[in-house]
Amino acid sequence: MSERTLQAERIERVIVRGVNWVGDAVMTIPALRELRRVLPGAHITLATRAWAEGIFADADFIDELLPLDWQLGGVPAFLQQVRAWRNGAFDLALLLPNAFAPAFIAAAARVPLRIGYATDARRLLLTHPLAVPAWRGQRHEVFYYLNLVGELERLLTGASQVDDGRAPRLDLQVSFERREHAREILARLGVEFDADNETLSRPLVALCPGSTNSRAKRWPAERFAVLADRLMDEAGADCLLVGASEELDVTEEVSALMRHTPLVLTGRTSLAETVAVLSLVNLLVSNDTGPAHVAAALARPVLVIFGPTDPVTTRPFSDTAQVVRQPPECAPCMLRDCPIDHRCMTAISPDELFTRAAQILDEHTTRHQQRTRAEDQRDRAKDAREGAQDVRDDALDMRESTEDVREGALDESEGALFEHTGAEVEG
Repeated sequence: MSERTLQAERIERVIVRGVNWVGDAVMTIPALRELRRVLPGAHITLATRAWAEGIFADADFIDELLPLDWQLGGVPAFLQQVRAWRNGAFDLALLLPNAFAPAFIAAAARVPLRIGYATDARRLLLTHPLAVPAWRGQRHEVFYYLNLVGELERLLTGASQVDDGRAPRLDLQVSFERREHAREILARLGVEFDADNETLSRPLVALCPGSTNSRAKRWPAERFAVLADRLMDEAGADCLLVGASEELDVTEEVSALMRHTPLVLTGRTSLAETVAVLSLVNLLVSNDTGPAHVAAALARPVLVIFGPTDPVTTRPFSDTAQVVRQPPECAPCMLRDCPIDHRCMTAISPDELFTRAAQILDEHTTRHQQRTRAEDQRDRAKDAREGAQDVRDDALDMRESTEDVREGALDESEGALFEHTGAEVEG
């Protein structure tokens, strides 16, 4: 790594090249938060795919999004990005992906400081190439991105607080307005809310049966169908199918195999709307795909089904997410298509998923009932206080009325006495 010393006060504008998949984008959140801590006064721009606005729209740790136009493709896309980066007059480029292209764009845009991992033959394009950590593959990918910021902090201060034992903060915010819009979307589908228009009348379980980048990661559609029917029959839940437009074929297959009619949002909402909807659900059951990471970052309960991929490195990084897995000897293989019998997924039964889902929903129902009882007790106590106050007010009114009567009687007595005394004097 270069010995060049960096000075934080000279870094006013930073561009971060984001990653290319939804789940990966969520996993970069702790690194972006730490970057804001390390460079609190810098203007931070995140260059990423346009869909990422749905994840980072309400983020308080970046200042600007620079969408990448992938429709152009090839040389036109490359030149457009180079111009945008050069026009941004950035002092530092932090490159989260390992690919060659982001480093080439940063160098062509003449960004003075370019930091990233020395992968994919791009070492000479980086001013500060970093070695891939020896522990990669043994720790979660969250730490792989955090390590980049930690190395930047060492270049700035000589030490780093990034990996000091603190739990990485991986959370997303959804504004009140977006949540209100999500309620309207759900209401149009037939989801009912209580009188406060905030609490769901029935449990709402979202199911994500697709996976855009790997068929091997898909739990069989017929098993999603069995699970959804049981959730509707036995747990009294509404089941909502979600996913990207590319996954509509899987959603339609699940719907066709169900006895009941699910609610369907697959391909009908933007990522921003999907994020807001997931912030309202009681549970998400998903393959190892983007929505699982999103829902976990929103602190929603998640059951995520793992087969060919490795939960050690890519599970949703949250205590609210549970991994469901029955790995055979060949897992994790990381293949996009299973060359044999898909045993890593077929070993997972609908019964196992339903048992876990029912437990989560029962816990939610219990908490909801406890909140309802507490609210009822507060309301009754308030009514009792108001009733007691009404009694006190009535008693005060009665005393005041009695006093008025006494005063009136006294006035009449005094008037009669005055008249009698006057008569005697005249006599």
